[in-house]
Amino acid sequence: MARIKLNLYAFTLLLVAFTTTVSAIQTMQTSVLVIGGTTGGTSAGIQAARLNMPTLIVEQTPWLGGMITAAGVSATDGNHELYSGIWEEFRVGLRSHYGGAAALATGWVSYTQFEPHVGDQIFKSLASAEKNLSVVYGYHLTEILKKGNKVIGAVFENTIKEKLKVLATVVIDATDLGDGLALAGAGYDLGMEARSVTGEKCAPETSNGIIQDLTWGAILKDYGKGKDKTIPKPNHYNPELYRGCCTAKDDNMLNDCQKMLNYGRLPNNKYMINWPIKGNDIYLDVVEMDWTHRQEALKQAKDRTLGFIYFIQTELGFKHIGLADDEFPSTDKLALVPYHREGRRLKGITRLTITDILKRDEGNPLFRTGISVGDYPVDHHHGCNPKSPKINFPAVPSFNIPLGSLIPEKIDGLLAADKAISVSNIINGATRLQPCVMLTGQAAGVIAALTVKNNTLIRKVNIHEVQQILLDANAYLMPLIDVTPKDRDFQAIQRVTVSGILKVKGESFQWANRTWFYPDTTISIKEFSEGLKTFDSRTVVKDDQSILTLKKASDLFSELLKRDVTKDIQEIWSKHFGRKYDLNCQITKRELSVLADELIQPFKTKTIGFDGKFL
Repeated sequence: MARIKLNLYAFTLLLVAFTTTVSAIQTMQTSVLVIGGTTGGTSAGIQAARLNMPTLIVEQTPWLGGMITAAGVSATDGNHELYSGIWEEFRVGLRSHYGGAAALATGWVSYTQFEPHVGDQIFKSLASAEKNLSVVYGYHLTEILKKGNKVIGAVFENTIKEKLKVLATVVIDATDLGDGLALAGAGYDLGMEARSVTGEKCAPETSNGIIQDLTWGAILKDYGKGKDKTIPKPNHYNPELYRGCCTAKDDNMLNDCQKMLNYGRLPNNKYMINWPIKGNDIYLDVVEMDWTHRQEALKQAKDRTLGFIYFIQTELGFKHIGLADDEFPSTDKLALVPYHREGRRLKGITRLTITDILKRDEGNPLFRTGISVGDYPVDHHHGCNPKSPKINFPAVPSFNIPLGSLIPEKIDGLLAADKAISVSNIINGATRLQPCVMLTGQAAGVIAALTVKNNTLIRKVNIHEVQQILLDANAYLMPLIDVTPKDRDFQAIQRVTVSGILKVKGESFQWANRTWFYPDTTISIKEFSEGLKTFDSRTVVKDDQSILTLKKASDLFSELLKRDVTKDIQEIWSKHFGRKYDLNCQITKRELSVLADELIQPFKTKTIGFDGKFL
């Protein structure tokens, strides 16, 4: 039987029931079941356990972390300057292990690159610190259990056909391809939606079933000049698949090949092999296959990667660079699972599209329900499928994920995490990246824990309650680049900006998009009154472009709250700020945020729906 890590609570709930069949069926019960110890699944399990919910993660591999560990994609994309939640905890663990941030900036594709086995160790360290969290390794999902319209558990199987049945109050599907969604009968999308479906101008004219290329990752190691680590010639090896991986000039390939390898250079003289240009990307649509047929089909991805490695060694002259012998516990030394960029996408209560992000600064309210953040551009891999339509992706600012994207439209008892959340095919190219997925999983853990604690349906969760717990965990709701959790006013600024009372400014910037708050600037009377009106429609907008003073702010607050707040402001000011109280002074956005947060208390005085509109 696969190795099982159990705490005392879980052990007391373990019931072994022998059936008439040869093998035993184990039955377990828990409050929160997470299907998949993936990037999002691991963070979901840790967060739910931190909220005192008995939680069980069931993972098919011996590792935690999914795409950034077991799949070998250990160069993270995005969120370098967003120090949010469990993502930041994970990164602090990496920096502690390697000796600082600079030690992780080894390649040119990312600021955070590490050996996959180290990532697994950090995730396991975080998980083992939670007394309410248990992990079962070596089992894959085979069945979702339902009672009427509600998911109540799942059944798993290992390689020797032993079965594990888990009953749970809330189930989180954190599988790479959304297998739990399909087995539960939840609606989902697969492939590219037509623009008439999502309203995205850049979407194709008609829907199709095309998904992104996948990659079977590998980690190579430099064994030193003079060593020959050439692997056996792989099955179906075709060097023409890889010719041009370093440069378009085939007669001068060696000039840039070290740069190609340095793309994913890792600490300790290792290289991540996840190269899209004439490399080891491959188009394989295995999403709707059953487990057995999927594993068979994925052998083609392994062959593509082995062929690329053989090409690097024999035709590019890097015989001394071979498969790392100290990374994956696999017989072929390749990653434990493939890197799936795309699978099923839930049909949720809300669906995030690129239009929602582009129009956020224009007042689109969906951002008010934000529960995780990302800053990566829209990035799709379609180089291996000539039938894929060409799409011109518009530049986007940094963004947040709406809470409703995690909740199925019609099925109860189930949450989506990892990459299977309710987003369009287009914006999946930005929401699928590792830090964003990790933070989305953390939010799923909060939602699950609150659902159990309050003994209610997932779709009845209080959005502001979820958001406040995330803030208490130093997680961002708005992707503000200029206000970090170390700022004493972080929570106040987050609550006021996610409520829309004060505006933010997004911009597309290279490979790390940004959203600015400018906390130490001033605003006009008109802009502040407009912000108050978005929060309370009874507010009268003042057509006054002069700079907002403390006196004018006091007047607007008094008008909104129907009482004189001058004494309240004076008390807040004397307690919080280090400068003289002067009603005629110009007020900064930071100071205004603190006043608005304490006087209006947006999370307590208003509730919002999943569409971001105030109820």
